[in-house]
Amino acid sequence: VIAIDEGTTNCKAVAFSTTSGQVLAIASRPLEISTPHAGWVEQDAAFLADKTCEVLAEAISKVDASAISCIGISVQRETSLAWRRDGTPLSKAMTWQCARTAEFCQGLRDAGHAPLIKKTTGLPIATLFSGSKMRWVLDHTEGALEMAQRGDLCLGTIDAWLLYRLSGGKSFCCDCSDAARTQLMSLQDLAWDPKMLEIFGIPAAALPQICPSSHEFGVTSGVAGVPDGIRICAMVGDSHAALYGHALGALGRVKATYGTGSSIMAPLAAPDTSVEALATTVAWHDGTRPTYGIEGNVAHSGDALKWMTEAVRTEGIDINHIDEHAPDSLGVYFVPFLTGAGAPWWQEQARGVVVGLSRGVTAAHLIRASLESIAYQITDVIEAMRQVEGFTIEELMVDGGPTRNDWLMQFQADLLGVPVSRSDTPELSAIGAGMLALKCGESLGEQALRALIPTHHTFTPDPARHERLLEAKRGWDEAVLLALRKD
Repeated sequence: VIAIDEGTTNCKAVAFSTTSGQVLAIASRPLEISTPHAGWVEQDAAFLADKTCEVLAEAISKVDASAISCIGISVQRETSLAWRRDGTPLSKAMTWQCARTAEFCQGLRDAGHAPLIKKTTGLPIATLFSGSKMRWVLDHTEGALEMAQRGDLCLGTIDAWLLYRLSGGKSFCCDCSDAARTQLMSLQDLAWDPKMLEIFGIPAAALPQICPSSHEFGVTSGVAGVPDGIRICAMVGDSHAALYGHALGALGRVKATYGTGSSIMAPLAAPDTSVEALATTVAWHDGTRPTYGIEGNVAHSGDALKWMTEAVRTEGIDINHIDEHAPDSLGVYFVPFLTGAGAPWWQEQARGVVVGLSRGVTAAHLIRASLESIAYQITDVIEAMRQVEGFTIEELMVDGGPTRNDWLMQFQADLLGVPVSRSDTPELSAIGAGMLALKCGESLGEQALRALIPTHHTFTPDPARHERLLEAKRGWDEAVLLALRKD
């Protein structure tokens, strides 16, 4: 099986064995992000699709093409765009970080729509989600609304866009996990909700068909270097794919993906929309039934570390052993609300702050503070999750680039007071998407899929350090209040 993992800053294709789970080939390309105005974050949609097709073709070239069973697709979520039916992008892809729709979102709140939107879609009003981005395209592109009403325009998330390209324009679908991130889908019905379409002003004719995550979406057609006719048997959001790849959705196993941002998600047997600070979502649909999830999204985790390392001189500092350079943060806290605050705050106007600066603070202390901010933000989300009836956390399952830092993982375990288990493969979102593809394409059962789950390395919390870090977190909580902008 070949799994495409299309992230925010990188896209890759991973070929792995359907019997052992062994990774056989990997192809990767960097992706570009532009910020033309304050709060705007966008990508070139054609470039994104072209690079994804390139990595797919390269991965196929490294294995026996005739032995490929199917393709699974894992994608960055909420990022959305518009394209004509001939496959030409009409807009840039507005990423999940883009905050240009803050005014529109505030208008929804002022109009009193927040309770109905939360109850119907499970999501709080925020610029993160796709519906307001789709509306922005219709409002700011000449003729777009009329095209959408006629069905001449496609509005979709990245899964729908890549499927459209890979199938030569023959398939216009999305999966229910990505549809759940638009604020346009009913959690109960798993269908576009007429009232949400009315509130957001989105014509139904422009939207893709919603399908289960494990589903035969179509076949490849007309992609250079890719044989025609390979079945595309799964599409799913990257964070959802990682949760599936960790433990197939076992209760008590909470997942945190550390990437540019972070998604913290726990599986639920039924949707619970009662906690305002969190998003209720569809984790995946395996073709038989949906699994729901409760989630908090952090916009800047790995991105916070990247920003800080670019802002200060880091020569001679080993980030993976930061405690050797800075045994503590010297009272410094970095709250990286660089494009606003996500869960559990949801305040677009918040901005990043560094507090506690003193004469003895060095670049190493600032780097340590940025690493600590990742763990603090994830802990804030998990504290909010504890309000959900029936929520338990026996283990935090982690994946993503920053998890390679052993110091950070031990800090996270000690701060939370629960074991942190890191996947031994960085390709977990790809593996999860591939497993969902095999569930459809090869009808693999749970036992066979469980055998494909990668091994994990566990970091055990130290009880005494847990108590000390809870004290330190009080300083973080005070710094967050400074970053939040109140009217």
